[in-house]
Amino acid sequence: MMHPKVMVVEDEEALSELLKYNLVAEGYEVEIIDRGDDAVLRLRETVPDLLLLDWMLPGLSGIELCRRVRMRKETQALPIIMLTARSEESERIRGLSTGADDFVVKPFSVPELMARIKAMLRRSNPNKVSSRLKAGDIEIDKELHRTHRNGREVRLGPTEYKLLEFLMSAPGRVFSREQLLDGVWGRNNYVDERTVDVHIGRLRRSIIRGKEKDPIRTVRGLGYSLNDKFLKA
Repeated sequence: MMHPKVMVVEDEEALSELLKYNLVAEGYEVEIIDRGDDAVLRLRETVPDLLLLDWMLPGLSGIELCRRVRMRKETQALPIIMLTARSEESERIRGLSTGADDFVVKPFSVPELMARIKAMLRRSNPNKVSSRLKAGDIEIDKELHRTHRNGREVRLGPTEYKLLEFLMSAPGRVFSREQLLDGVWGRNNYVDERTVDVHIGRLRRSIIRGKEKDPIRTVRGLGYSLNDKFLKA
């Protein structure tokens, strides 16, 4: 099944990276664009499953971009969530009347935003939203927070579960320890990068039994990935 594609139009690099890590961890394909006028051009080439749109953008405002999206037949029904620092009721009404489907005020809760994205995608395109991730002989049920390998249930602590889910969201991709900290622990954490190594070790001990292959690849000097050789086995 194809993963839902989310286009993030946000010019604040730290925020766009945080959103990308969390969206990837949820199993979405993500494209980041930092200018409103560039987003207009890109939307003529490809239509994502959902548009996550900042209000204040260089080149073209989020409000104007939203208006143009609604004017084109190809993007008329595209789900749009608008991000903004404006909390006044009149501004929210303006954003919604322009064509936004939902409105999230900064600073926001990332888990709440992820839940809103999932709910909107479920309504607009239910066939593209899956609660399961599968790689090789490992399967995760994201709704039940359960993990199975070769049919047996694997009991993981909450951090190990999130770490495995994050790695499985982008099989073969190498994540640095810093990226794993941002994606699993959150950007506002005070955890040392060596903590990642400790939890990777715990995850391996939980996920491997007998002669089962190690699904996690350590890339010296870079980080960790879900082993693509394991996936092809």
